[in-house]
Amino acid sequence: LALLSRMAKDSIETDTITCSAAISACEKGGQWGEALALLSRMAKDSVETNTITYNAAISACEKGGEWGEALALLSRMAK
Repeated sequence: LALLSRMAKDSIETDTITCSAAISACEKGGQWGEALALLSRMAKDSVETNTITYNAAISACEKGGEWGEALALLSRMAK
């Protein structure tokens, strides 16, 4: 997450791969809230999401016991 912040400060664009990797790191670290924040930031910054992005965010929510959030993401992904 610090790397993403540094990239923004240095005016380096983030992309789907870097954001998905950061969301996956959040999932592994049990930071489901951060994962959702990154997913929201992707939308705000017009960074494309994909199945890998959503899978990592859903997994982060699942590991955090946030089943409602996970199901909401699954529903949003299907649209």
